[in-house]
Amino acid sequence: MFPILLQLGGFKLHSYGVVVAFALLLAIWIAGREARRKGFPQSVVEDLTLPVLLAGFAGGRLAYVLGWEPELFWQDPLGVFAVWRGGLALHGGLLAGFAAALWFCRRRRLKTWALADVFAPAIILGQGIGRLGCFLSGDAYGRPTDLPWAVVFSSPGSLAPLGVPLHPAQLYEFGLDLFLFAALWALRKRTKFDGQLFLTYAAGYGLIRLFTELFRGDRVEVVFGLSLLQGASLLLLVVALVTWGWRLKTLKALA
Repeated sequence: MFPILLQLGGFKLHSYGVVVAFALLLAIWIAGREARRKGFPQSVVEDLTLPVLLAGFAGGRLAYVLGWEPELFWQDPLGVFAVWRGGLALHGGLLAGFAAALWFCRRRRLKTWALADVFAPAIILGQGIGRLGCFLSGDAYGRPTDLPWAVVFSSPGSLAPLGVPLHPAQLYEFGLDLFLFAALWALRKRTKFDGQLFLTYAAGYGLIRLFTELFRGDRVEVVFGLSLLQGASLLLLVVALVTWGWRLKTLKALA
């Protein structure tokens, strides 16, 4: 596709970076709107954004390198931090970002679950748009297929195999992420307990990745035919459902 949007001499404007930047700005705007609706000051979103982004990018990049390119640690140590090349494992980013958000909420004495609900729609929308960046750069590419909607990457800078018809796995996830965003947006005013929206997001995203990983061409199988990311997605789904049950049980006990 178009991994490089603009090149002037040695300067390269990567499509992945541009799309991710747009996704982040839109997610911040959505989260700010929801924060005001739920009674949080706008400054909460602004103050939380930086530590979560830094932790998310670091965790996502580190998880990707550990899973797919561990040789970077000794061949190109600085390449470990080159997020503009593509290569972010969203599960690692989510875990690190959630840890940073938990630290922030405890430090500010904020309602963690209520704030998690604020960010849930914004996170999945940002992730979905980010997949368009993956599509443009050829990252997270699909398996070979002869289906009529297969895509063929031809740019030398693409991360996907060139000249091979592939599943547009990035677009599959983009569409499903948008569907989950729409569901969360419709549910956000109908929740019965704090954390319900975030746990719905976590369970829904786990299901999405379990499905879309079936079409990935860069999957790394680990056990029982499951890829590394499918295993992480299954764990995310189970944890979300167990936590959902625990939250309901706790709230009923307090009622």
